[in-house]
Amino acid sequence: MTDNRIDARDIRKSFGDNDVLKGISFTVPSGTVTTIVGPSGSGKTTLLRSLNALDRPDAGVVRVGDVEIDFDSHVSDAKLREYRAQSGMVFQSHNLFPHKTVLGNVTEGPLVVQRRSAEKVRAEAIDLLDRVGLADKRDQYPDQLSGGQQQRVGIARALALQPKVVLFDEPTSALDPELVGEVLAVIRDLAVEGWTLVIVTHEIQFARQVSDQVLFTDRGVILERGTPAQVLDNPREERTRQFLDRILNPL
Repeated sequence: MTDNRIDARDIRKSFGDNDVLKGISFTVPSGTVTTIVGPSGSGKTTLLRSLNALDRPDAGVVRVGDVEIDFDSHVSDAKLREYRAQSGMVFQSHNLFPHKTVLGNVTEGPLVVQRRSAEKVRAEAIDLLDRVGLADKRDQYPDQLSGGQQQRVGIARALALQPKVVLFDEPTSALDPELVGEVLAVIRDLAVEGWTLVIVTHEIQFARQVSDQVLFTDRGVILERGTPAQVLDNPREERTRQFLDRILNPL
């Protein structure tokens, strides 16, 4: 068995006549951080969502954790559930249950989906909230929290499922600028702890600091890939250079 936590081969996805992913292949080694950067409409979020089958690929073979799916073939609902269980997703807009407490949001998945012991799940959830700096907020409701705090609850909720990979879809894009740092600090800590992370982000400096691998997507393909030094500091492609100049040197 390869040590890659993700092995994606020739992923394709269209919405109507719009070919969003045009045969994307890449791997994510265990315990590493991969960031996906690129312009709006380049396919980066669809690529991330394909790894959890929230956007189900039209074609391609993808292995996440211990489960491989050939999307060219029929996939049973049971197999799809097993595949999705390999990863945890952190969304742009938190997506917390407004009627549940912070603790209730974190324990929901392990209790309802995984049917694990309530006592053990509660203890693990409290520990996770402590790790993201929110142990004192466990009995509050989402509308009593700041956006940054809600996003940290979202991270704890994803970790509570004990996934092989954690997927982040622009986790700071919906936050006020002064709240971005607290969320990035939590993600940075997860990277240090050895979690396997895939992050779609527009935070180029953060990508430079935390990434083992950077993928630059454009028009449905991975145009450039490599270390942060290769892709972000010394890109080969003119399109990559144009994008970075626009992001790092706005008018």
